[in-house]
Amino acid sequence: MSKEFNWGIISTGGIAQQFAKDLSFLGNHKVGAVGSRTKESAEKFAATFGGTAYGSYEELVNDKNIDGVYVATPHPYHVRDALLALNAGKPVLCEKPFAISAAEAKSMVDAAKKSNVLLMEAMWTRFLPHIAKIRSIIASGAIGTVHTVEASHCQNLYTRPNPRFTEPNLGGGALMDLGIYPVSFAHLILGVPNKITAKAVLTDKKVDAQTSMIFQYASGAQAVLNCSIMNQSPCKATISGDKGYIEIDGSFYAPNAFRTKINNEFTEYAKDYEGHGLREQAREFERCIGAGLKESPLLTPAETITIMESMDEIRRQIGLEFPKVI
Repeated sequence: MSKEFNWGIISTGGIAQQFAKDLSFLGNHKVGAVGSRTKESAEKFAATFGGTAYGSYEELVNDKNIDGVYVATPHPYHVRDALLALNAGKPVLCEKPFAISAAEAKSMVDAAKKSNVLLMEAMWTRFLPHIAKIRSIIASGAIGTVHTVEASHCQNLYTRPNPRFTEPNLGGGALMDLGIYPVSFAHLILGVPNKITAKAVLTDKKVDAQTSMIFQYASGAQAVLNCSIMNQSPCKATISGDKGYIEIDGSFYAPNAFRTKINNEFTEYAKDYEGHGLREQAREFERCIGAGLKESPLLTPAETITIMESMDEIRRQIGLEFPKVI
């Protein structure tokens, strides 16, 4: 599409700023409006990234010049803010994790269907060029039948002052903020597991400081996944088949280099990407709207729900509960 695409951004936090900054690589994507709980915060954001500043989310979703709404609030508020936009007839790109539970995710999907608008999870990894190439290699049969997926996402966040990482009422802990990446990655490569085993170390506030997971599949394949807010890991991922493997450099979920080993021969795929990478989901969102699609084939709402069901099961096993905040 060549026409200008105007985004309405709900929230002014770090991920909203990264998204707005990355849009600058797309010539026709603009911040059309930003909504915050305070007009002052919205005006500060707009001064940097452009757009109309609103002191409420309600004003933003009713702006007739907005082509799509990007929800970037903390996890527990995704359902509230997505429903606000969907019920106003606005297409929605909602940050990951899509919601706190599968039940919330289903309510969002139902609202999108009722309003007949596009709804997409902003799991930006799914839309990156290196992931598209990896999917193509796997589909070609070059590494054979995939038997093992390994992925880790660990960062030393526990000592940071941001309460989003540690407070239950903000959906804190490793699983929701970091673990969603390896969980979604396992779903991408192997699909829905038929058994999940999860163990965790909980903090004194009863959110998970570290969680390890094994996904088992009817084929005999397994995914071995880990996340932590206590320590840094290389954040690499490996996809192993009976003819070879794919190894993705850390951070596997961001634009990065990877390599294959097939028949004892290595092939390197260098990183050739400028910017953060959040713009690819914006590009796909625009493409879907231009094509009249109500979901993206790269990550459908149905798949998002199955991912949230896996997250629900992990939380059940490790005893991770969140208070109702809305």
